[in-house]
Amino acid sequence: MTTWKNGSGYGVDETVSERDATDQVDFYWRPGCLFCVSLEKQLDRAGIDFAPHNIWDEDEAAGFVRSVARGTETVPTVVIGDVALVNPSARQVFATMQEVAPHLLPEGFEPPAPRGLGRLLSRMLGGRS
Repeated sequence: MTTWKNGSGYGVDETVSERDATDQVDFYWRPGCLFCVSLEKQLDRAGIDFAPHNIWDEDEAAGFVRSVARGTETVPTVVIGDVALVNPSARQVFATMQEVAPHLLPEGFEPPAPRGLGRLLSRMLGGRS
């Protein structure tokens, strides 16, 4: 069995059947999902390569997402090694990549500084801008 960590969508760990760990970032999405579009743009901007999987076109992809998202098809879902993040922020994706797959980050990668509301919250909580 492999343990999968969920992102902000559920906040609990899930255990599901074994999945082939690959040397890539898998990005599960569906058309019309604004959260998917936003995360995809942030990953692109940071230079992160990923393999997109449209859960409406790929039955296997939809089944996988249901297996890590408590039976729902919550997207975006991002898989890095043996860690699945359900509805993660870009920060969660970057942090997970730094922890479990730093070799997949672009050379010299620096996580982007928070923007807009993220910057305000960071300042309020005592972080850097």
